[in-house]
Amino acid sequence: MHHIFNRLVVLIRSHIDQVSWQAVVITTLFHMLLIWWLLVLAGEQDLTPISTYFYYYVVTTSTVGYGDFSASTELGRWIVALLQIPFGLALFGVLLGKTGQTVTYLIRRAMTGDKSFSHINNHIIIFGWHDTRTKKMIDYILADNKRLDRRILLAVTEQMEHPFLANAHVDFARLSSFTDIDELKRVAIERADKIIIDGQDDDQTFTTALRISKLVNEQCHISAHFDDETKIEMLLEHCNNVECSSSKSAEILVRSMQDPGSSRVQEELLSTLHGDTQFSLPIPKGVKAMTFGNLFHHFKQSHDAILLGVAHNLSAQNMDLNPPLDYTVSEGDILHYIAVERVLSNEVDWSSLVSE
Repeated sequence: MHHIFNRLVVLIRSHIDQVSWQAVVITTLFHMLLIWWLLVLAGEQDLTPISTYFYYYVVTTSTVGYGDFSASTELGRWIVALLQIPFGLALFGVLLGKTGQTVTYLIRRAMTGDKSFSHINNHIIIFGWHDTRTKKMIDYILADNKRLDRRILLAVTEQMEHPFLANAHVDFARLSSFTDIDELKRVAIERADKIIIDGQDDDQTFTTALRISKLVNEQCHISAHFDDETKIEMLLEHCNNVECSSSKSAEILVRSMQDPGSSRVQEELLSTLHGDTQFSLPIPKGVKAMTFGNLFHHFKQSHDAILLGVAHNLSAQNMDLNPPLDYTVSEGDILHYIAVERVLSNEVDWSSLVSE
């Protein structure tokens, strides 16, 4: 008996799988209209107003049956008993089964990374997965309380499931390759706002950066991490919109030996989880030229922030660190500073800083 029941369940599921959502919706609407038309012919005036009928149909067909509305004529009762409840109950079961299958399918796609994100905009993409480092990167991004509310999309090539499924801010995509154009379209590479490339090795990071640097929009900023600094030199010969970083362990060790506490300063400046952190702020268009000295004093007095230097592009090549106080700063320049929290452009009184 148990075996027969299992066979029946499998058979029903297979039939539900074969039925499309379009067929279910059309059949349900047809059944609703048919029953309404028959009830009109039966003279069920209390049941046939549209708002009342929809409520009555759902309550009766789902077998909840509050009893506040029911057929009052003999023909109406026959219609309900022979056509509405039996066929409606079957449709209701198919609808529930189809809904459950769809929810399961969507959750499964989110877990396995098969979902398409070609519709999203202004998001952050992280290419590459490392057990501890990737989690830290996401924690640091989310710790910036005044950041723009961008979606974070983790893209990997490993055979794995969504490692941050419980985090509502993080999406997950598993790609066959970081250089395949169709796969990159699935993560909306052309509309991404920020990109981090942290591949399994320097070769994957290099080829990924080389590939996507021509596909992103002009405002998109790409950050790539390398262990081998020679890869950085080669990449910058071909891509000027990629900011590259490398491990500076030797430099940090020497600096901490010569100036004790230097490594701690580096950690504090890079972490957004606590204490003062390094941020950047582009000077908006339309702001007139001003001196670094005016900016320096304003940031310290009004925002308790210390200006470190001025860059002239997103990759911060040829940055001027600690420039003289009479150094001219103009629209489009990017200010780098340290503060407890990010200073937004609309929080700065730019007009009061303009040089005379």
